[in-house]
Amino acid sequence: MNENVRVAIIGSTGYGGVELIRLLASHPRAEVTSVISSSSAGAPIAEGYPHLTEIRTDLLDDVDPALIKGKADVVFLATPAGVAAKLVPSLLDAGLKVIDISGDFRLKSRDSYKEWYKKEPADQAYIDQAVYGLAEVYGNGVNGVDFVSNPGCYPTATLLGLIPAVSAGFIDPSTIIIDAKSGVSGAGRGASLGTHYSELNENFKAYKLNQHQHIPEIEQTLSDIAGRPVVTTFSTHLVPMTRGIMSTMYATIQGDHAAEDFIALYRQYYEGRKFVRIRPLGVTPATKEVWGSNYCDIGFAVDKRTGRVTIVSVIDNLVKGAAGQAIQNLNLMMGWDETLGLQFVPAYP
Repeated sequence: MNENVRVAIIGSTGYGGVELIRLLASHPRAEVTSVISSSSAGAPIAEGYPHLTEIRTDLLDDVDPALIKGKADVVFLATPAGVAAKLVPSLLDAGLKVIDISGDFRLKSRDSYKEWYKKEPADQAYIDQAVYGLAEVYGNGVNGVDFVSNPGCYPTATLLGLIPAVSAGFIDPSTIIIDAKSGVSGAGRGASLGTHYSELNENFKAYKLNQHQHIPEIEQTLSDIAGRPVVTTFSTHLVPMTRGIMSTMYATIQGDHAAEDFIALYRQYYEGRKFVRIRPLGVTPATKEVWGSNYCDIGFAVDKRTGRVTIVSVIDNLVKGAAGQAIQNLNLMMGWDETLGLQFVPAYP
């Protein structure tokens, strides 16, 4: 088992960065030694987030790889899209390990990134170097690497809910429809009309229909699992709650499979992976049941009349969908138990 590590966080004042600080405060082998925020340079982290009053770290104004190297071994990037693409090369070249929570290195095609993110992509060499850190599926490939691209929040819930069925041939990938809903924290802390209280409260709305930047990430991974191109219908909705994602997925069943067969398949597929919990027959998971935790809970309903299965997958978007899975990848990267620092039950109610 490797030694303890020092951690730097770039983009430390967004919700993802702040959640990293909160979770890492309880990690037995990782210490946050420096935080970097261009929007709040030089200000104590507790100034913007009083709940972190007891957190003491060095405040670095600039992303200086040499200076970071003197203070940290691993860097988490919780930056807006387009920023990590510019920063990661110099950090890796300085000998730092990197876990990127932005979407800059998830897509293997530069053209696809440019099309969906509307930004200039990273160099192909660094895109190829990034290991996609969907821990329960690709975790074995994370051990010992220097660079991990953390999956998006919607893709995490969606892919964990679909991959076992696609891999086993239980469903026809060409029939997949994904109906996904997220709490408002997924939009970040910045003020906007779409997240204004009077606009959002007592409201429920679809957004980015057929345009969401997580569509190619989901399709890229499902295509990898299926061994052929997979195209999906993916619809996103904003729910007036703070945390949580629910992905409700529909697909045509291939063969004669009851809900009990899906449950058995998924329990076998995720055996030993402690953060995926499969609900028993007739029980559907709810977002409140994973709030504040690194769990992904999955349930099933088979409709013999239509020949389709409904798969419901829930996560906390800030934990399993961002900071928690990033720490899970840190654990795998360092050769530690993947649950280290993440063994807490959801907060309820």
